[in-house]
Amino acid sequence: MSLPACPLCHADYTWQDGNNLNCPSCGHVWSQTEDQSSHDELVVRDANGNLLADGDSVTVIKDLKVKGSSAPLKIGTKVKGIRLVEGDHNIDCKIDGFGPMKLKSEFVKKN
Repeated sequence: MSLPACPLCHADYTWQDGNNLNCPSCGHVWSQTEDQSSHDELVVRDANGNLLADGDSVTVIKDLKVKGSSAPLKIGTKVKGIRLVEGDHNIDCKIDGFGPMKLKSEFVKKN
């Protein structure tokens, strides 16, 4: 029996656990009877593995160098009203004192 690829990350290494299918690459769990067309949503997780959504508030967990600025983005900087986007830098936001910016989700934690 051939198992389907993960509907989120399209990895082929899925495994079955009872009625559910699991993806070891992204951690997604879904049932075999689920409608796969409903999985077009973007899944972004913070550094602790918490699921992020548009409008969430996050905190920067390490000092980050900012291109074009002499000052780094300091640890503990709070960012409100994030927007999730496709790509390597998957958080689009506006930070007071820095302006519009893109961040990687691995450098933030959900408040």
